[in-house]
Amino acid sequence: MKLIRFGTKGNENPGVIDCENIWRDISSFVSDWTGETVGAAETLLAGIDVSGLPVIDPSTRLGPPIGNVGKIIGCALTYGKHAQEAGLETPSEPMFMLTSRTAINGPYDDVIIPRGATELDWEAELVVVLGKGGSYISAEDAMDHVAGYCVGNDVSERQFQLERGTQWTKGKSADTLKPIGPWLVTKEDVPNPNDLDISIKINGERRQSSNTGDMVFTIAELVSNISQYVRWEAGDIMFTGTPPGVGYGMKPQLYMKPGDIMEPTIAGLGSQKSKIIPYA
Repeated sequence: MKLIRFGTKGNENPGVIDCENIWRDISSFVSDWTGETVGAAETLLAGIDVSGLPVIDPSTRLGPPIGNVGKIIGCALTYGKHAQEAGLETPSEPMFMLTSRTAINGPYDDVIIPRGATELDWEAELVVVLGKGGSYISAEDAMDHVAGYCVGNDVSERQFQLERGTQWTKGKSADTLKPIGPWLVTKEDVPNPNDLDISIKINGERRQSSNTGDMVFTIAELVSNISQYVRWEAGDIMFTGTPPGVGYGMKPQLYMKPGDIMEPTIAGLGSQKSKIIPYA
């Protein structure tokens, strides 16, 4: 099942995509797709004739597929080759950071260069949406806490991240730097999240191309390990790390500028398209 949220920024309504890929308005049955509802989406929609719901005009803006996110946790260096291009060792256990939820952006919205930024970079990532919270979750039970998955782009300002106190949160939390969507695919329709082709095009040129099977940790291991330190809550989202091919790792390094277009894609989860614009 594919869940969407549509409408103007900050005023999105919930929807679904039917078996014929038609967008349908579900707001008469569900108030919004949030932590309170995404984990029970299958149950909430059971018995509803989706094909009879109002059709959403496909020109309508799609927002982030989940609203009222509690927190974003980003995983770092989960792909060994990405660690190598960054000149760092692959971690023996997951590394993670907190990112501000105010950075969340729609899948086709413009991405704004933060004020003073000079090294804006792309990072195609699989995003996991939690449908049930908890602490000290075992790896065996971790997938019971997952509601679904979507495409993410962990846009990062490298100077802020690496040269201003080496606090990664600084480089990842500015407004609009976390596009997610275009839709959330419930976990029942993703048999193995660690076997998905993932890539990104920058101005039409492929820069990253990998598979989530190249991650050194499974999704279950990431959910479980993080829960040993931070309590998950329903509606939290986890960026799972990026494969090699970011601008920081190129020689010479390549960073984005106004007018550039980012298009991350994950097999079965869809694609985004974001334009870089300057800070006003």
